[in-house]
Amino acid sequence: MEEKNVIEPTKQQMDKLNNLKSYLQKLGSVAVAFSGGVDSTFLLKVSHEVLGDDAVAVTAQSCSFPKRELDEAKAFCRIEKIRHFICDSEELEIEGFSHNPPNRCYLCKKELFTKITNIAKDNDIAEVIEGSNIDDDGDYRPGLIAVAELNVKSPLKYSDMTKEDIRVLSKYLGLKTWGKQSFACLSSRFVYGETITKEKLSMVDKAEQLLLDMGFHQVRVRIHGKIARIEIMPEEFEKLMEECNRNLIYKKLKEYGFDYVTMDLLGYRTGSMNEILKKY
Repeated sequence: MEEKNVIEPTKQQMDKLNNLKSYLQKLGSVAVAFSGGVDSTFLLKVSHEVLGDDAVAVTAQSCSFPKRELDEAKAFCRIEKIRHFICDSEELEIEGFSHNPPNRCYLCKKELFTKITNIAKDNDIAEVIEGSNIDDDGDYRPGLIAVAELNVKSPLKYSDMTKEDIRVLSKYLGLKTWGKQSFACLSSRFVYGETITKEKLSMVDKAEQLLLDMGFHQVRVRIHGKIARIEIMPEEFEKLMEECNRNLIYKKLKEYGFDYVTMDLLGYRTGSMNEILKKY
């Protein structure tokens, strides 16, 4: 997200921020499901401002969560002096998850939020909250069913916040994540029905890290067997097609275990794997 596209918060956005603060105050104490992404970082920052030590962060570590994201989450909590719990939530151990069914996200979130709820109870925290916003209602997100079943609160939705609101208000609050690329767990890179393994998760992680290190802003490396389907922003197509970059990407992804390397002509978009769900 380019800085020139970010403006000062509007009155409506400031009203949403104030509504969020009032709602959090009423909750009393919260455990924030914290991934270090744009939405959860904003929610944690505001929660800590409102509730102080009665707002804690909980981050799940697993092979589908890149180390760079975990390190960033730890660093943020350390700098902000927020109590931070790290829990193990290895999705591949959940029955049925590795087969990658269309409800994969539900299986994961049910496990994750059950663990966060237990951490909250053990530490006398009243509520568990997470960072989905109203724009998340426009895509297939079975994980939100688990959120509802476990009575996890979604304060950003309650405050009617969009992704754009969150980025603008994050910049207003001085959060570096205001311009951070969107991220979802690495398991979302697999076509439904394809078995998820640690080896393939590592292949995707290395491939995406390479593209990020090369300066591409928003990236996904979707995996189809041993075919990599690269999604980047259309405005960066030309950069990827430069001979030196193209050759490097092909060479490295072959080293990581891919047999073929392709580029998606539509470019980056959220939930592209959901486009084939009608086949199931």
